Amino acid sequence: MRNLPTVTKNLLIINILCFFGSIVVAKYGIDLNDLCGLHFFLASKFKLYQIITYMFLHEGFSHIFFNMFALWMFGRILENIWGPKRFLILYMVSGIGAGLMQEGVQYIEYATTLSQYSTVNIGSSIISMSDYLNYMTTVGASGAVYGILIAFGILLPNEKLFIIPIPIPIKAKYFVAGYAILELGLGLLNSSGDNVAHFAHVGGMLFGLILVLYWKRKDKKDGNYYF
Repeated sequence: MRNLPTVTKNLLIINILCFFGSIVVAKYGIDLNDLCGLHFFLASKFKLYQIITYMFLHEGFSHIFFNMFALWMFGRILENIWGPKRFLILYMVSGIGAGLMQEGVQYIEYATTLSQYSTVNIGSSIISMSDYLNYMTTVGASGAVYGILIAFGILLPNEKLFIIPIPIPIKAKYFVAGYAILELGLGLLNSSGDNVAHFAHVGGMLFGLILVLYWKRKDKKDGNYYF
């Protein structure tokens, strides 16, 4: 941790503290993911601040572990190249963009399907639609991490990565492209049943891509050579 660049280190610390903090306050009857996770904007529990706070919360150890591992693996390299300001902007814009994408997808689902019903069956219980909308909650840094991932693929496209269980190194550009296609496909099929916000991942990549392409154009005009 001592040799990590400032923003990457602090993001890791904040995410980890929030994760363990949510476990501690849960013992006192406080559900931090419910309070600060991103609710559907038509739900009664939706608050504007959730578009930021949701990306610092996680659902389970494996969720935070893989997100923080990817942040450490790719984020420190980007921050060392770009500096803290640009890297933090990428992280926040990608995370917020992922949240907005998720909200848009949820609205389409609501407008085309859910709005036709006044109640919903959950197991053996029947709840009102207004209560059900509060169940549509998103947490996690995945959107921000996917923005970092696509930035890495653009900045260092030929960097070779060793990805378990693939036995041979794969270039970053192919790894990133494969992930983008996979997430888009899973989102469109919506058949995995894994409770993963695939379109939020796509949104993080999309907003990260737009930002990186803007910077690439600006740097070329200004005579900078990050790319």
